[in-house]
Amino acid sequence: MSTRVETSASSTITSRDELVAYLEAGCKPPERWRIGTEHEKFSFHTADITPLNYEGPNGVRALLEEMASRFEWQPILEDGNVIALKQSGGGREGSITLEPGGQFELSGAPLANVHQTCEEVNWHLAQAREVGEALGIAFLGVGFSPKWTLAQTPQMPKQRYKIMSSYMPVVGKLGLDMMYRSCTIQVNMDFGDEADMVKKFRVGLALQPIATALFANSPFVEGRPNGFLSYRSEIWRDTDLDRTGMLPFVFEDGMGFERYVDYALDVPMYFVYRDGRHVDVAGASFRAFLEGKLEALPGERPTIADWSDHLTTLFPEVRLKQFLEMRGADGGPWRKICALPALWTGLLYDTTALEAAWDLVKDWSAQERDALRDAVPRQALGAPFRKGRVLDIAREMVAIAGHGLEARNRLDTMGQAETQFLEPLRRIADEGVCPAQRMLKEYENKWHGDIDRLFVEYAY
Repeated sequence: MSTRVETSASSTITSRDELVAYLEAGCKPPERWRIGTEHEKFSFHTADITPLNYEGPNGVRALLEEMASRFEWQPILEDGNVIALKQSGGGREGSITLEPGGQFELSGAPLANVHQTCEEVNWHLAQAREVGEALGIAFLGVGFSPKWTLAQTPQMPKQRYKIMSSYMPVVGKLGLDMMYRSCTIQVNMDFGDEADMVKKFRVGLALQPIATALFANSPFVEGRPNGFLSYRSEIWRDTDLDRTGMLPFVFEDGMGFERYVDYALDVPMYFVYRDGRHVDVAGASFRAFLEGKLEALPGERPTIADWSDHLTTLFPEVRLKQFLEMRGADGGPWRKICALPALWTGLLYDTTALEAAWDLVKDWSAQERDALRDAVPRQALGAPFRKGRVLDIAREMVAIAGHGLEARNRLDTMGQAETQFLEPLRRIADEGVCPAQRMLKEYENKWHGDIDRLFVEYAY
């Protein structure tokens, strides 16, 4: 989740049209389309496989401060606590932020191709490993915390998380698990105009469960199999129905920036940021804020920064801001981090591939899309669809993405195309075995039921 910092004054919003214009400002010509990758990971003490508290000689604060000391990162403070890092030199952009349970997230720069994205991943993980080794810390990429209970999971000192932690149990049973015990990989994609946004939004939503199946990597809870292959995906089904899901209105006639604004206006808010503090307005709508009717801030009206904040607190399977966020993948090993941007870049950034992807999904009904979303967390590639399985769609999806990347023809210095980053997904699609199934087999055989082996063999 994003970290708000003090910036110059943001203009006050006077009409709904300004909210629409804010989204529309994301339109870019194809030559300016970029790829932004965000990936979360769990951090733990290698000596005893326990999670990191914020304080302490080898806690989260120490980790962030050491990253800032060794490399060109600028600390971001809240109430005197380091809660994020911003890149401040070396020709790089990006930020490192803390999720509620101490999950360590890199929000990468908008980059021109997948080669650059993967180089960024390698650069970041090399830094994290160097600092981690000095502090006795390692990192794990899976979709859900495989060992620690919610009570054992530390809470990070960020104001917004306190507000969310109080509100989550009111609207769902698994919201705290989502906050404190899940990890994801996410890819941010650009669009050319409103029509392009709508088509990419529809393709992204329809195929998001298929991506979830390919990246399913969260089969354990508290040291034992949990009955799911992507438990991270399952917990979103009982987190907060007001702000999650498959957004059926996206497929209806009239979908566009205005329709998404109307949806977002009525999604309950969490907070408003004023004078360095997060004001608790949980449950109130942005529509009421726009009308100056927030009980906690009577007569006050929102700014563009407030609107930007609010959009980050909506959690559908695909999220619209000034770009589209593909949100369906579990956290995973580094090759999967590179594979996700390759998948969506191949599908969405080549016209022929995008049309082929749309042809694949355009006759799916809302009921079929919802059924896929509901079945995939437990069954992944084995989930039924029409006369076949999700695996059949996954194979087509990966093939279309490969054709799209070939057509882009973006080569690295060795003359290799972006298609190389799809190889892990091709292997999964060929074998019909998702990462969680492979991990379960190791747990039952090679590890003899010892979940600690996962932290050794799957750590970065």
